[in-house]
Amino acid sequence: MPPIRRRGALPVAALVFVPFLASAASAHALLERKEATPNAAYRGVVQIMHGCDGKPTTRVSVSIPEGVTGAKPMPKPGWTLATTRSAYSKPYPSFHGTVTEGVTTITWSGGSLPDDQVDEFTFFARVSDAFEPGATIHFPVEQDCTEGGYRWSEVPAPGQEARALKTPAPAVRIVAAKATAAAPVPVKADSETKAGALAIETPWLRATPGGAKVAGGYVTVRNTGAEPDRLTGAAIARAGRGEIHTMSTENGVMKMAPVAGGLTIAPGESVALKPGGLHLMFLDLTDGLRAGETISGTLTFERAGTIPVTFTVAPIGAQGPGAAAPEAGGHAHHH
Repeated sequence: MPPIRRRGALPVAALVFVPFLASAASAHALLERKEATPNAAYRGVVQIMHGCDGKPTTRVSVSIPEGVTGAKPMPKPGWTLATTRSAYSKPYPSFHGTVTEGVTTITWSGGSLPDDQVDEFTFFARVSDAFEPGATIHFPVEQDCTEGGYRWSEVPAPGQEARALKTPAPAVRIVAAKATAAAPVPVKADSETKAGALAIETPWLRATPGGAKVAGGYVTVRNTGAEPDRLTGAAIARAGRGEIHTMSTENGVMKMAPVAGGLTIAPGESVALKPGGLHLMFLDLTDGLRAGETISGTLTFERAGTIPVTFTVAPIGAQGPGAAAPEAGGHAHHH
């Protein structure tokens, strides 16, 4: 589509279309990171290289394509940030369960980027497993100036090169994740640890995809004593902190929140932390968790104190400590 020429604050109906006036090479909107891997986080940095025929840029809007989920924009000083949410064509897995809708448009407006300067507009998202290595994802960008604008939205036809287009949409090529060392042979952790009146059964974690900074943890705690106790904290070697979370669904939207004050285990009862409900959340990971590993950690109780435990690591999306990863269409990724 040719660039849009606008004068002042004319309504959309008054926009006038004119032939392309600036070369694509001199006015591209680009993505800094041109590769991404499936089932992994992606940091999108839209670079605006020039204005419109010498006029400053005042609005930048990026469309998030289907299959890219959980988009979150980075605020930019001096610019107003707005997002549009829409339903996805199908459910996708996420760290917080299956998602059916999300941010599909991010817009920064109200600022002023002179023609002779460059700037970046950043968002974070997740590339789903709907894409395979070799695929290309396009992120159309709208650029408006005090006068005129561009719609960087053209997608090359099969066999056509993007440089042949006048206003190509910024593109990201999907590549396979870099090979890592083979996962260690699974080592079975003790299925039950006893500490006073408490029995801690089968602590386990889910493996994490590349770039993840959070991980879900699960365990069952039985209180065989006559006094209540309270789970107040958890930790593992590769996380900056651990929290106890609850998960609920309201109006079809899954919500997660920390459990204030800890989790009570009444005498003679047990509490199961499992996918889709109460669970442990480990944040600020320093390294990923790989299926088959065992990770040392602790659980802290109000009465029993801090108890060392060993977590086994199950595959991404597993529903139990000994379960295999779900099939691609299952999307059973609940914390």
